[in-house]
Amino acid sequence: MTEQDPATPPRRARRVDARRNERRLLDAAATVFATSGVDAPIRAIAAEAGVGLGTIYRHFPTRTDLVVAVYGHQVETCVDAGQRLLAETASPFDALLEWVDRFVDFVITKHGLADALGSDDAGFQRLHAYFLDRLVPVCADLLAAAERSGQITPGVDAYELMRGIGNLCVGHEADARYNPRHMIGLLVRGLRVSG
Repeated sequence: MTEQDPATPPRRARRVDARRNERRLLDAAATVFATSGVDAPIRAIAAEAGVGLGTIYRHFPTRTDLVVAVYGHQVETCVDAGQRLLAETASPFDALLEWVDRFVDFVITKHGLADALGSDDAGFQRLHAYFLDRLVPVCADLLAAAERSGQITPGVDAYELMRGIGNLCVGHEADARYNPRHMIGLLVRGLRVSG
């Protein structure tokens, strides 16, 4: 058995530290992307994270790797919120409203992501498929719960609803008079069964 060099931290401590550093980079990138878009300079992300460029490239060799990691983490946060909201919210319809609000937060802070997802980059194409694979079932579960409770019109398709929400978010940054949240609120409230 070899004795560990006391100057070298144990392997597990290094893994925890590496995950913490990666998390800090993802948070910094998310902040910069929200204000400057996915084409923001990597040096701006490094400055936000308080690290050198080499650290970012060591964790994320390409911009696509970084974008996919940032938004993949945010997708998982949105996924986790679905079941939690159903358990904690007064009604399935209220859970749906709250989840849609979080989904809108996710969509409207992604300056330039729509263009990137439409590109030929295989990483972005996988990210788009990942969004759909992870988020559509969550929306479907929320819709089904609201439908079972008699709160919404039967037969609402999760993909169509999410696509409609995404389309209502398009162009909001270019028009100060347009509030996508208002229109989305009208759309989702329109699903409600009156009575």
